[in-house]
Amino acid sequence: MADRLKKGGGGKIIAIGITLLLIFAATSSFYKVDTEETGVLLRFGRFNNFAEPGLHIKVPFGIDRVYKAKTGRVEKEEFGFRTVKAGVRTTYTKRALEGESLTLTGDLNVSDVEWIVQYQIADPFKFLFRIRDPLATIRDIAEAVARKVVGNSNVTEVLTIERANLASAIEHDLQQILNSYDIGVRIVTVKFQDVNPPGPVKAAFNEVNEAEQQKETLIFQAREQFNREVPKARGVARRTIQEAEGYAVERINKARGETSRYLALLKEYRKAPAVTRQRIYLETLEQVLPNLAEIYIMDGKGTSALPLLPLRAQGQGGKQ
Repeated sequence: MADRLKKGGGGKIIAIGITLLLIFAATSSFYKVDTEETGVLLRFGRFNNFAEPGLHIKVPFGIDRVYKAKTGRVEKEEFGFRTVKAGVRTTYTKRALEGESLTLTGDLNVSDVEWIVQYQIADPFKFLFRIRDPLATIRDIAEAVARKVVGNSNVTEVLTIERANLASAIEHDLQQILNSYDIGVRIVTVKFQDVNPPGPVKAAFNEVNEAEQQKETLIFQAREQFNREVPKARGVARRTIQEAEGYAVERINKARGETSRYLALLKEYRKAPAVTRQRIYLETLEQVLPNLAEIYIMDGKGTSALPLLPLRAQGQGGKQ
């Protein structure tokens, strides 16, 4: 009788165990992948498949294991500062982060550099299983590359005009190194958040920067005046040259005309010298006499003067 009870009780325990096992198998056979995630399915520890967002089924009892990576989100790593609170008025802190931000430049100056690295997981399997700690690896490589690029530049380039080019160089070198590690990460962008001289020399550097800006302003003003005055002077010079050339052509043409008239007159003079001489004399008088106020005709002996009245003017007045 006791053996029968023991046997009956054992059957119930087995049934309960099987029921719990089935429930566990049923519940552990389903898994969910969120919208921004990609699931990596391993079967017996080997890669089997990727799981897209949604509800999926897997083999229970640890045969299939799912690991998730946020492939749909752009992640960000901050260097030299940390975001305390994100929002409309984002707050930052630099406490105990001087070791990240202080960087030596190529001309042996120190700059306080804050930058960010944005990346995206391109291959979740490589990101999860190719390397032990991918986030620490990305940070270490990014910091090393940034210090190398900044160390190859002078402090003026880092603090003023070459920030964008330096950030592009860091992005390019960082992507190349990560590709060689083959950890499935794509760099989206590298951006300098803020670059300043260290606190003790910040005031002096600002004065130097203001002087540089003033110099650039004066150079710009000088170029503006140059571009305004030089074309004006060139225009005046060109106009003066054109006037001189026109005057030269006019004088040459006039001289040629007078020469031609003189040669024609000389030709007539050679044919009849007396007549030509008399005609020239009379034509000259016709041009000179109207411009004189009074005219006196002297006789040959010079004993008396006979005024010649403007009879032509009086005659015209009589006609009126």
